[in-house]
Amino acid sequence: MTDKCIADECLSSTGFSYTLSLINGKYKMTILYTLMEFGVVRFNEMKRYIGGISYKTLSLTLKELEADRLIQRKEYPQIPPKVEYSLTPRGESLIPILDSMCEWGDTHRL
Repeated sequence: MTDKCIADECLSSTGFSYTLSLINGKYKMTILYTLMEFGVVRFNEMKRYIGGISYKTLSLTLKELEADRLIQRKEYPQIPPKVEYSLTPRGESLIPILDSMCEWGDTHRL
């Protein structure tokens, strides 16, 4: 058995750090949870569901999640414009983690 020395390790090269880089942010986990619970969600529905988020912050956060291939954006060519968001297969692979967080919260909520 080999002992690991913290001085020889680098957190930024771990899977934990990579995962955190994708989901870190004030609203990213909330958006992912919303899409997990409700499937396909329109922009204004998400804004109402989350509450205190600004239009700009929601838009930027959705773009980041889309760039990381965790969500997909589907735009319909109509007037008024209709845009829907949903999890990609890559985003759906986070569902067990989100479920575990929900269970932990239900168990330890005061």
